[in-house]
Amino acid sequence: MAAPVRQIVAFGGGGFSMEAGNPLLDDYVLDLAARRAARPRVCFVPTASGDADHYVVRFYRAFSAERCQPSHVSLFRRDRGGGIDCDVAAHLLRQDLIYVGGGSVVSLLGVWRAHGLDAALRDCWQQGIVLCGLSAGSLCWFRGALTAFHGRPQTVAGLGLLPHSNCVHLNDEKRRSAFREAIASGEIGPGYGVEDGAALRFEGTDLAEVVTSRREARAFRVDTAAERPLPTRHLGVPLAVAA
Repeated sequence: MAAPVRQIVAFGGGGFSMEAGNPLLDDYVLDLAARRAARPRVCFVPTASGDADHYVVRFYRAFSAERCQPSHVSLFRRDRGGGIDCDVAAHLLRQDLIYVGGGSVVSLLGVWRAHGLDAALRDCWQQGIVLCGLSAGSLCWFRGALTAFHGRPQTVAGLGLLPHSNCVHLNDEKRRSAFREAIASGEIGPGYGVEDGAALRFEGTDLAEVVTSRREARAFRVDTAAERPLPTRHLGVPLAVAA
């Protein structure tokens, strides 16, 4: 029996919470999940926003019951949401796609580690459940990351599923410069910088492709020597035409 394909899709920024009327990135991850099940189970994890109600509502609008089996988990409330009547880790392990929202990656990692979700999400990844997210939900999967959510850019240690570093919203020149400086100083290792509208898809720990929901969106490989643009595929172009 073949080993499950471990996949992570890390958005620089985009999806239903940032690109109203442009579902290309969300459709892309849902298509990946549909390879596991015709009507995939999709769980939203809004920890980084403090489980904000408006964020959860927008998720259910984007991932309707006609397209998938949506649910969400809350770690800040007694009612964990989505009809979940069991522990969160067990619920996550039954999903086809886990979608992590944006907000504070520092808060997200602290809460996950306190609840043991860091280990649970590693188990999900190893079993082939597709993991994805934007902003904090992108940074969290990497060994090291740069965030500016709380103002001044700072580096954080992520879950380490991917042995690289990551910086999202690379359109912001302050983040971009701080990311380059952190790598040059050795504070974090080499990695990827991703603009809004671009997403990195990893198979295992290797980059498989970069996809975009906006034609101008870019992603870069960044190390101590250079910042190199990566080839991209715009999701608005049929795959056969792109090839």
